[in-house]
Amino acid sequence: MNQEKNKNSYKWISVLLKYAVPFIVTIGLCWVLFTGINFSEMVEVIRTDCNFWYIGLGLVLAISAQVFRAFRWRMQLKALGINPPISALIYSILGTYSVNLVFPRLGEIWRAGYIANRQKTSFSVVLGSVVADRLADTISVALLLVTTLLLASRDISSYFMSNPQVYESFKRFADSPWIYVVVVLMVALCVWIIRGRTKNKIVLKIRKLAKDMWDGFAIIRSMKGKGRWLLYTVGIWGSYFVQMLICFFAFTFTRELIVEEGPIVALVSFTLASIAMGVPSNGGIGPWQFAVVFALSVYGLNNMTEANAFANVVLGCNTLLLIVQGLFTFAAIAFDRKRLRLNSEKEGEGDDDEGDSAPDGEVVSDNIVITPAKADAVTVNVPVQPIQKNEVKV
Repeated sequence: MNQEKNKNSYKWISVLLKYAVPFIVTIGLCWVLFTGINFSEMVEVIRTDCNFWYIGLGLVLAISAQVFRAFRWRMQLKALGINPPISALIYSILGTYSVNLVFPRLGEIWRAGYIANRQKTSFSVVLGSVVADRLADTISVALLLVTTLLLASRDISSYFMSNPQVYESFKRFADSPWIYVVVVLMVALCVWIIRGRTKNKIVLKIRKLAKDMWDGFAIIRSMKGKGRWLLYTVGIWGSYFVQMLICFFAFTFTRELIVEEGPIVALVSFTLASIAMGVPSNGGIGPWQFAVVFALSVYGLNNMTEANAFANVVLGCNTLLLIVQGLFTFAAIAFDRKRLRLNSEKEGEGDDDEGDSAPDGEVVSDNIVITPAKADAVTVNVPVQPIQKNEVKV
């Protein structure tokens, strides 16, 4: 009884961590963003100053980034001996972002489950390839951050000098000992799970899952076409960056920033927004706008109404795209499943047609002929081989 209560408690804690925390973060950051903002003024800025053609062109690039991701993932799966069609991979990528919009961080698990179920293969191995895919994104964002800090260090330093209270806030956060305590505890827990001696079933399952996931990740080192894999990676992040750059031309005030400061404004906004997507939230709502508004303030756009108008239009249109993608994806997946089921049934019928043919009402099985004689009886006819007499001479 106590064990069942503990399981229920753990289940509720897991649900709260997965759904309640991202929801609270989203609501909290949106509240901070919109405090003191005049909504009617923001709507008026959007209505009179936004050129939605640029936003629409940016959405096309967002879709192209997801297609690049599908092609990159296919390379990893092929190296593992898993060969789904590219259409199924594109559906899975489009659906991932839509699922994350409602259930943060579950999109990747859904993606792995969909492909593993479709291809009748190991879920944990496919999940390992998803982890590798996301780890590659983490490395890409880290490289973006280093590049941005090198190119925009003077601008960021000037901003902190002009806003010492912001610098002090960052400094207090970085100097907090709790950050290092949490990191050490997480590392120690990982080492114990991997190396510790235990017969705990849960830990053993985690180890097996971790091994399969590692196999999915390690395949990148041995797979063929690493150069093409890197090109797909550049295509993914290049598409996202160009999308952000194009969206800057949708408003007069952001276009002027590009003219005065150059593409570095879009790069800083894009990098901070990419980092913000790592914060648990529903589709980045809250953290994404917060990061973009901060980046715009670094380059002198201190009008919060205009900055929020830009951030909310760009993210709002992306969110609308994710909703449309979700509707399309799950309809396409349902159609694909129906097609696979029909093909399977046809193959089964083809198998039934093979072999010896028999008269109506008869079943042939080797040397036994079973003939239904009546509705409630069957006659079994067994062919008898003629017996030859042996002649014995004395």
